[in-house]
Formats: sequence, structure tokens, C-alpha cells
Amino acid sequence: MFATDFSQYLERFAIAAVPALLGIILHEIAHGWMAERRGDPTARFMGRLTLNPLPHVDPLGLMVFALTSLTGSFVFGWAKPVPVNPRYFRNPAKAMMLVSLAGPLTNMLLALAFAVLLRGVAEFALDADWKSNANLIFLVSMLQAGVIINFGLAWLNLLPVPPLDGSKILAYFLPPDVAWRFMGAERYGFVILLLLLATGVLGYVLGPLVRTSTDLAFSLVGLM
Repeated sequence: MFATDFSQYLERFAIAAVPALLGIILHEIAHGWMAERRGDPTARFMGRLTLNPLPHVDPLGLMVFALTSLTGSFVFGWAKPVPVNPRYFRNPAKAMMLVSLAGPLTNMLLALAFAVLLRGVAEFALDADWKSNANLIFLVSMLQAGVIINFGLAWLNLLPVPPLDGSKILAYFLPPDVAWRFMGAERYGFVILLLLLATGVLGYVLGPLVRTSTDLAFSLVGLM
């Protein structure tokens, strides 16, 4: 029984690994790329505009990814935040909002890319005995996971909980004094997220958003 369970955990981890790590890394690269577009070269100078995972790895974020991919229905994790220096920005508030928005939008575009690839594989599978092809089954499962995981990462980061991207986007539209007090809650953000996860509220909020986004993506590429 233990061997069977461990084998299933490893399979689940392998299916989630590529789309999740790609989504997490590209999310951070997008932040750095947008910051550079707005005048801040810090991320490039720090070597963070790279697909090499090593500069991005956060040990705790990697551990959370491993645990959630093996034991949970909601897979997430995080990389080291890309360094951003607002002093380079002409309009710091607007630039920070755009930098924050770039990450979740990248995850949504990546989810759509996985959906397009899944449609291509589905077309191929029509002419193949795919149900007896373990490699093809694994590929289909990984592409499906890529859509779901990246929509999950996008919506998770859009939550208005400091220090998530959604809080910085919301702060841009708040009066400066309100935004300053709101972002002051950042030191409690991780605890808030853990409580939301432990109580099931996180899944209750994100579940419908991820399902709706996934259904829409599959519909757009002709899979529904």
C-alpha cells in the first residue's frame, strides 16, 4: 500500500513540476521585465531575467510546492521575489501597479498556451491509440495541469492580500493615505494566507475562478 501511494505521489509531483515551476519562474521574470520597461534595471543586474531556475529558487516556496503537489488539490509555491527599485520610476505608483500586474497576466497567458498545446495533442491523439500510450497520457495530464495550475497562480496572486500582487494593484486605486495603511498589513500577509488555506476559504474563493477560467480556455481552443 505504501509503495502504491508513494508511486502515485511521485506521479502527481512529476505531472505538476514542469508547469508549476515554469509558471512561478516566468511570473517573476515578468515582474522584472516590466520593471525594466519602466526604467528599473535592477532585476537584470541581479541576473533574474533568466529561465535558469537556480537564481529564482526560494527553499520555503519550493518546499510548499512539493507538499501541495503531493498532498493537496491546490498546487502553489513561490520563487524569490524579483528586486524592484521604485526610485527608477517616473511614476512609482503606476509603475508598481504595472509591475505587479505583469506576473498574473503572464500566468494567464501561459495557461492559454498550455490549452493550445493540449488541443494540438488532442488532434494527434485522435489518430493514435493514446489510452495505451503511457507517455501520451502523461503529456495530456501535464498540459491539463499546466492550465489549471497557472490559472491558480494567477488568481492567487491577484488576491488583495499584502504582499500579493493584487494588493499592490488595489493600492494604486486607493487614496495615498489609505493605500499606505493598507500595505502596512504586509507583515501579516503570510499568516493570513495560511489561515485562509487551513480554513478552506482559499479554495472556496479560488476554486470557482480557476474552474471558470479553465472552462473558458478549453472552450476558446475548441476542447469543450
